[in-house]
Amino acid sequence: MQNFDYFNPTRIVFGQDRLAELNQLIPANARVLILYGGGSVKRFGTLDKIKAQLAERDVFEFGGIEANPEFTTLMNAVELVQREKIDFLLAVGGGSVMDGTKFVALAAEQQEAHEQILFHGFEPVPSTSAIKLGCVVTLPATGSEMNTFGVITFNQQKYPFTSPLVYPQFSLLDPDLTLTLPQEQIANGVADAFIHVIEQYLTQPQNAKVQDRFSEGLLKTLIEDGPVTYNDGQDIAARKNFMWSATSALNGLIGVGVMQDWSTHMIGHEMTAMFGIAHGRTLAIVLPSLLRERKEHKRDKLLQYAERVWDITSGSDDEKIDLAIDNTERFFNSLGIVTQLSHYGIDDEKIDTLVGNMEKMGLTHLSETGDLTLDIVRKILIAAK
Repeated sequence: MQNFDYFNPTRIVFGQDRLAELNQLIPANARVLILYGGGSVKRFGTLDKIKAQLAERDVFEFGGIEANPEFTTLMNAVELVQREKIDFLLAVGGGSVMDGTKFVALAAEQQEAHEQILFHGFEPVPSTSAIKLGCVVTLPATGSEMNTFGVITFNQQKYPFTSPLVYPQFSLLDPDLTLTLPQEQIANGVADAFIHVIEQYLTQPQNAKVQDRFSEGLLKTLIEDGPVTYNDGQDIAARKNFMWSATSALNGLIGVGVMQDWSTHMIGHEMTAMFGIAHGRTLAIVLPSLLRERKEHKRDKLLQYAERVWDITSGSDDEKIDLAIDNTERFFNSLGIVTQLSHYGIDDEKIDTLVGNMEKMGLTHLSETGDLTLDIVRKILIAAK
């Protein structure tokens, strides 16, 4: 295990009937901007309930944040924040709304060159201040409610950014607020959370027993309760476990002191940017083919994954690994996710364009060891057809 520091200041307010506590979580004299995506928070009454809790404050609204938040959209929110002297941001929604709110929190504190926030990759943005923010989670998936990361679309490319200044002050996780989600979004959220864990876990052996066991527990929980949540919209017990798993998958804890491999995400981001396929689905398309291609590279951890997560105890090592990868793909399929690129109309020519875009973005040496080159990316995508 490598040396590490771990710090996470986000307060988690978890469980049913917690929305009434917003009044205590946000300063009484705050000028609050509520940010959200489509009309569901209005349609199902969530926005009205939140505004009722904040009635004693000056409250403003900004809706229309896209599923892949656009820089130009968010800049409209930045102008509103600066004009109205907003000093607290409340993200109400899923990962895209939370990511967009983090960008607004940073961008509103500077006067120009706002796009520069997006050009630092996984190195912290060199900002010195950000507006405080909180989250009300209505779509469990990304873990953005308890971390410093965001992904924003700029000039039709997806750019990650991070800053310790955008840790949410709090995140409210009430499973009742997710009951109106369509099955498709539940499936996307389960896949996204599952692969967040995989990309911190399925790397190289590092004798990080605590991180491994936490990761395996999260994966088994998602395997057990993800499909229940997908199939039974009223099972609150399963929904609670899914919701907390999604948060725990990317709050930093399972990734400390270990190598991480975000290849699936980097490839998936380009697929979403180019073809508009939902983020969680792009990951589910890429991962099985990536694991088959990288079977020897990840052999030891894949065997551990097979035995500990999928409980595969018989057969040769190769048979165990192959069955674990097949089970993983079948798990995504059980959530209604088609894992073949041909289903989405993506042919060899489009794959070549995607690989070319990754080269333009500098995404040429991926994986925990930096040896997953673009020729391998192309093989992975061809195999996913």
